[in-house]
Amino acid sequence: MTEMEKSISFDGRDIRLTVGVFAPQAGGSVLIQSGDTAVLVTATRATAREGIDFLPLTVDYEERLYAAGRIPGGFLRREGRPPEKAILTGRLVDRPLRPLFPGWLRDDIHVVATTFSMDEKVPPDVLAVTGASIAVLLAKIPFNGPMAAVRVGLVGDDFVINPTYHEIEAGDLDLVVAGTPDGVVMVEAGANQLPEQDVIEAIDFGYEAVLDLIQAQRELLAQLGIEMVQEDAPVVETTLETFIADRAVAPIKEILGRFEPDKTVRDAALDEVKAAIAMEIAALPEDDTVRVAAAADSKALDNTFKGLTKKLMRKQVVEDGVRVDGRKLNEVRPISCRASVLPQRVHGSALFNRGLTQVMSAATLGTPGDAQEMDDLHPDEQKRYMHHYNFPPFSVGEARPMRSPGRREIGHGALAERALAPVLPEQGTFPYVIRVVSEVLSSNGSTSMGSVCGSTLALMDAGVPLKKPVSGAAMGLIKEGEEIRVLTDIQGIEDFLGDMDFKVAGTDSGITALQLDMKLTGLPIAVIAQAIHEAKPARMHILEKMMAVIDKPRNDLSPYAPRLLTIKIDPDLIGMVIGPGGKMIKSITEETGAKIDIEDDGTVTISAVDGEKAKRARSIIQGMTRKLNAGDVYAGRVTRVIPIGAFVEFLPGKEGMIHISQLAEHRVGKVEDEVSIGDEVIVKVREIDNRGRINLTRLGIHPDEAAAAREAAEANR
Repeated sequence: MTEMEKSISFDGRDIRLTVGVFAPQAGGSVLIQSGDTAVLVTATRATAREGIDFLPLTVDYEERLYAAGRIPGGFLRREGRPPEKAILTGRLVDRPLRPLFPGWLRDDIHVVATTFSMDEKVPPDVLAVTGASIAVLLAKIPFNGPMAAVRVGLVGDDFVINPTYHEIEAGDLDLVVAGTPDGVVMVEAGANQLPEQDVIEAIDFGYEAVLDLIQAQRELLAQLGIEMVQEDAPVVETTLETFIADRAVAPIKEILGRFEPDKTVRDAALDEVKAAIAMEIAALPEDDTVRVAAAADSKALDNTFKGLTKKLMRKQVVEDGVRVDGRKLNEVRPISCRASVLPQRVHGSALFNRGLTQVMSAATLGTPGDAQEMDDLHPDEQKRYMHHYNFPPFSVGEARPMRSPGRREIGHGALAERALAPVLPEQGTFPYVIRVVSEVLSSNGSTSMGSVCGSTLALMDAGVPLKKPVSGAAMGLIKEGEEIRVLTDIQGIEDFLGDMDFKVAGTDSGITALQLDMKLTGLPIAVIAQAIHEAKPARMHILEKMMAVIDKPRNDLSPYAPRLLTIKIDPDLIGMVIGPGGKMIKSITEETGAKIDIEDDGTVTISAVDGEKAKRARSIIQGMTRKLNAGDVYAGRVTRVIPIGAFVEFLPGKEGMIHISQLAEHRVGKVEDEVSIGDEVIVKVREIDNRGRINLTRLGIHPDEAAAAREAAEANR
């Protein structure tokens, strides 16, 4: 391919495209750069495999730590399992790409995005999304593109295209919008309780930049002499479809018209109809064209029946304005909630039900040392809030092996995490590390938003002082020709057979998270705005049900949650607190049973399930790091005796020496005549010499000073 470069600028921030240089054997490849961040994206197409009835698209995002000039940790010192951020970026690329391939395409397609360089200013994820579109077009794969993505930040009162990491962190919005010439196809956003209208304007602002990137792709293809691939859909044998339709349409309409709220009952009725048709086909003569067609494609009955169900369900919504469970288009399923559903060994728990969807969330409070260490290209080194999502097979009535979390589980957990992060207390006021786990116990749509609601309740049950409670709802859409219907709180069948899954989470003040996925090639901003606005009354209804169970965080933590105390010490004294080889900090831990975490800035966090033990450890560290002044009086114990004096530990880990001449008013012949090891003595700081040595005295101490010192020592024991 001819080597070529092309640039496009957004407010002085360039995006450069280079083709024809890298990965010549890939179907299509492009190096997409902005600043010093460079991502190579390739797309390769293979021949369709036998028996595949779906699009086998695989999208991988690969991080290489050399991109940031770093060597991986661990024993092997090479990249291993993709970190969570890489998995989420792979999903970010996949979601706007997948709906743009023709529905009939069955070829294996592999898209790989590899970050070659990163300057820690420009996030590589949105570059990878746009690069995927270019790579697919260059590979001449049938594709309803071009497609592009940009990030929108909010700096002050101004929207910014592709903000830096610092601008994202400092702003109130982190929004990614992807689109095609037909409209928006994907949105992913986190926001600091922004009003709905502000978010809509941000999406519109981003889409304008998306159109510029789409035009740049068209110009690049024209310069290379590459035309958009148009392949005809394969011819489908209609004899079998007609046979099935003649027998299935009427009973499917009757079942959908029952408005059965229970998914299991409805599914069982549909399965009976399908089984009856299968028996009828099996009873046909072996040379019958219908039976021959069914034998040639084992999945034809399932796929045709599914297509008929989809068509009839959508027609019922568009023409009658009634959904399969009898709800109105803007109606939320029945809600029920419970808090404290588990014993207090679990620091906070809640159960959230929306229709047949049920999520149990459990919150755990940990110490700063429990923060997750991040070993990826993202500039954040630690994460103090973690949200994990589990989706076991029994939640949908299936029996299959359980594996480690997949991309879907990781993505749903990240969405709930993003929704709740803006309302968490600041670390300075609530220094706990927080982990929430959402267990999906029953699924019939919108489990991610159920996780948001259940986790809000669990966090408040754990006593986490949230700024505001968060609720969420999933919005759907049916588009038939020019007719569009927006659905509130979609259930499983409406997600599966509908055109949109739009999750909206937030507080009564504004939005905290969005996630929009489409099965169409694009949607106008006006329709997205309608869905966002219609989501708010649904969220407020759900929030009202949640607040009826627990309307504010508990005043007291679980008795099994660690008690944290935080103090600040001079960073120069950190080494003294730790001691040689950790000797001092280990001794404090052994004596008190408390866990101690020390940060580089001198912040010391002390944790123990027993609050008194934490206070004891705090007293010891405060004593060790206390600034001494001449004339201060303390009660201490003699630790050593030498010919010229005695050493006294008067604060934990802090010793001074009483010279023999300072032991008594009279002349002392031998130190042992006045003190012995283990004796309690009252001492005064006489001086601290230029080498930091502390000289003590027993002379000139007023009885009131001595009494106060004994009282203070007793209180700290």
